[in-house]
Amino acid sequence: MRIHIGRIATASFYLCTVLLFAASCSTPKKTNATAETKAVEIEFNADSAYAFCAAQCQFGPRVMNSEAHEQCGAWIGRQFEQYGYSVSKQQATLTGYDGTPLRATNLIARHADSIPQAGRRILVCAHWDSRPWADNDPDEANWHQPVMAANDGASGVAVMLELARLIQQHDSLNVAVDFLCFDAEDWGTPQWSDIQDDGNTWALGAQHWATHYDPQRDGRYDYAILLDMVGGQGAHFYREGFSVQYAAAIVDRIWRAAQTAGYGSLFPNQTGGYITDDHVPLNQTAQIPTVDIINHYPDCQQSSFGPTWHTVSDDMQHIDRNTLRAVGQTLVQLLFTE
Repeated sequence: MRIHIGRIATASFYLCTVLLFAASCSTPKKTNATAETKAVEIEFNADSAYAFCAAQCQFGPRVMNSEAHEQCGAWIGRQFEQYGYSVSKQQATLTGYDGTPLRATNLIARHADSIPQAGRRILVCAHWDSRPWADNDPDEANWHQPVMAANDGASGVAVMLELARLIQQHDSLNVAVDFLCFDAEDWGTPQWSDIQDDGNTWALGAQHWATHYDPQRDGRYDYAILLDMVGGQGAHFYREGFSVQYAAAIVDRIWRAAQTAGYGSLFPNQTGGYITDDHVPLNQTAQIPTVDIINHYPDCQQSSFGPTWHTVSDDMQHIDRNTLRAVGQTLVQLLFTE
């Protein structure tokens, strides 16, 4: 994903100072739940989500057109099927910023009770591909190295897999929850390229899915939630601009759920700017109100997406179970009170 407009600072190539890095990576503490709403008793298992994240990284960087990419995609599909979901593949050859043909696969995991036109349905999304180039790394020698993408990719899928596991165990949901893993999100124009980035080189899988989405054929979603970089150390989740523009009521509900779940301190009631991400085509093309839950580090000089964004340091050593738990429990609170 890339910065679009707003108050998020432009990514630079300067390493965060030790003080800023330490501040961003401190362990978050839970806050008290609000008195108005009772917290659900179902607990999101952060250890399980962490293991799902690590399992994806064991394939190596899931770069487009690579064997690791294909193997990991098959593994993700099997996990959703293990939890009772029917998985379909939307395959297409998409075109990268430089004309490279990209063999892309969007994975759609549909709940057994989620059939077109039947009941209320919610879509939870994340991208599963890895950035091919660590073009924001402080060391120029790494700019053409692939990114492991533990946070920027694997963390969102990990949270979704753990949610799918919980949904299988509990039959108290009043809505059907589907999951969608977008491909080719992170093939956007690298910072070292001479090709001008117009913003359309990002979120290619989501653009393709949104263009082909037919609510009468595929069923209509009440709303969607995009998870992007939801496992980083010291992460906070500000209200993203496009999310507020297109799905303000859903943003309010998610942030209230975070407060009720005890993680209001990680979901500050502040805006963080507009981000070009997978939720944009869902909002603008598919016309599904979609909220992007994405980390924001307002004090990090290297990038407002955090010190590991698009660097070789985006690995499991920088994944925090507390962050995974905060996001996962917020979604449990939201989904199981629908």
